[in-house]
Amino acid sequence: MPESTVPPFYPVLFSFEVVVTGISDMMSGSFQEVSGINVKLDTETIKEGGENRFSHRLPNPPKYDNLILKRGMVLDSALIVWARAALEKFTFTPKSVIVNLLDEAGKPLASWSFVNAYPVALKVSDFKAQENAIVIETLELAYDYFTRLK
Repeated sequence: MPESTVPPFYPVLFSFEVVVTGISDMMSGSFQEVSGINVKLDTETIKEGGENRFSHRLPNPPKYDNLILKRGMVLDSALIVWARAALEKFTFTPKSVIVNLLDEAGKPLASWSFVNAYPVALKVSDFKAQENAIVIETLELAYDYFTRLK
């Protein structure tokens, strides 16, 4: 089989967008950092009956990390209104969340869809008089599962 003369394409991480269904104000999808796109299968060891030398490692259902979104604090954000309803009033409205990794033209290279996402934490960065930095909001979302769309 001939070797490819085209070098592999490695996408860059700095261009992405977050889309939360039903929330469409101008700043809702603007984030400086997205993390937590992780899934892991744990295993369980089952000993074979009557034979102590043998055991079987069987997979357990997948475990998903929470999706963590960070950005500069935005006043009057519909996304934060949604998060506060869950965290302060215990009123949950699960949403679909899509994270798109974008190319240089702003078109999706890869996408992940998070099903039934809802807020579980909202953090505002520490206020420090000795630093000249913007206030960072960190929104943490739990969800049922994610799938890779593209």
